[in-house]
Amino acid sequence: MRGDQRSYLRSLVVLDTVVLTGAVLVGYAARFGDSTPGNVPYVLVAPGLLLAWLVSLKVMRCYDNRVIGYGADEYRRVSMASLRLAGAVAIAGYVADVGVSRGFLAISFAVGTIGLEVARFAARKRLHRARSRGTGWSRRVLVVGDTTHVLDLVHTLRREPYAGYQVVGACIPDALLAPVAQRLGDVPVVGSFRGIPEAADAIGADTVAVTASGELTATRLRRLGWQLEGTGIDLVLAPALTDVAGPRIHTRPVAGLPLIHVEAPEFRGARQLVKGFVDRSVSLVALILLLPVLVVIALAVKLDSRGPVLFRQTRVGLGGREFGVFKFRTMVMNADALLAELTSRNETDGLMFKMRDDPRVTRVGRLLRKWSLDELPQLLNVVRGQMSLVGPRPPLPSEVARYDGDVARRLLVKPGMTGLWQVSGRSDLSWEDGIRLDLYYVENWSLAADLSILWKTIGAVANGRGAY
Repeated sequence: MRGDQRSYLRSLVVLDTVVLTGAVLVGYAARFGDSTPGNVPYVLVAPGLLLAWLVSLKVMRCYDNRVIGYGADEYRRVSMASLRLAGAVAIAGYVADVGVSRGFLAISFAVGTIGLEVARFAARKRLHRARSRGTGWSRRVLVVGDTTHVLDLVHTLRREPYAGYQVVGACIPDALLAPVAQRLGDVPVVGSFRGIPEAADAIGADTVAVTASGELTATRLRRLGWQLEGTGIDLVLAPALTDVAGPRIHTRPVAGLPLIHVEAPEFRGARQLVKGFVDRSVSLVALILLLPVLVVIALAVKLDSRGPVLFRQTRVGLGGREFGVFKFRTMVMNADALLAELTSRNETDGLMFKMRDDPRVTRVGRLLRKWSLDELPQLLNVVRGQMSLVGPRPPLPSEVARYDGDVARRLLVKPGMTGLWQVSGRSDLSWEDGIRLDLYYVENWSLAADLSILWKTIGAVANGRGAY
């Protein structure tokens, strides 16, 4: 284990200890205050509970470097460690007939569990920022496979640097060593398939990521796993199947083979009905609560420039059906007529037009766009069932007319007020990345993912990055 990795794990232990100490103290103060707690020696109970909680976190592998820093498994293990300890304490207290206050335990476990999740979230965000700057703890990865698949995997891993996979070298088939230069792009080629463990050790890699190659048979992969035993180097298999979320993937052993079963996307059924009900209910309540804000924005738009307060534009929704999307007007009246003059100054690729300093945008419009306040009237579209709170970006008919077969899958679900594109950079994203995120959402949407995106939208809007 490298020094930066050990440092991060130690910081997690210290952070968890501080949080749990605070939770136990809060539980004691909330339950007893200035009163005497009775005959139970809480001066011993409280430290014992703290120690047992930390042991439970360790037993549930909450400090395993394979789960911390990415994915939901870290949060799930932290919650399970707390819930299992709470159950064990409750059973032990009942069997031993120990008169520890149930109020003290309930408050301590509630505050501690929530505090651990919040602390882990804050620690992860700090780690992600450090990784994006190239200063945080990351896994050093040796990529193994054919040249094309190696380059694809390198591109995928670098697309999300916060995940913590830093590619430091590659191993390619023996036959390709001679014709291929000593680098694939900017990745050094450090060996062939015959010396993978030695190559990983030479460059200090702690992870070997194997991608597709005809020469990497099941027997060779099994032997590679044996060779890496006891070295501290992890073996990761990167299948050709990409952009499929975990809940749709199930590994089942068949005839000794770990076959990956992929469930089909769900575009209708009970979950869609629940999603529609939640969308409309939340949007209706939001419209009522935000009514004073909407009135103030409407007045600002009206006083800033000539024209209507609301801007209604034709967009394409579920199944290719057109509808009118509502937004607060952020441009001058003749914005569409001026577009032809600005086409050559388009700052994005693909089918969209985006311009950072668009002269058509009004003064109030720039503020509304920065904080996404111009999109609040789209709550009306959600209430009417034309949009969802979360979904792909609603496209223009002119964009849809130029869709190919893959991109058209965006129309299999309702467009959303926010989505993965919103929380991943908004207008700063390339057309290709925006489409990739939209298609990922279409294929893997879930109610839990929607809640996560809505939560991340708050941070994206507050940050203001990519909004113009």
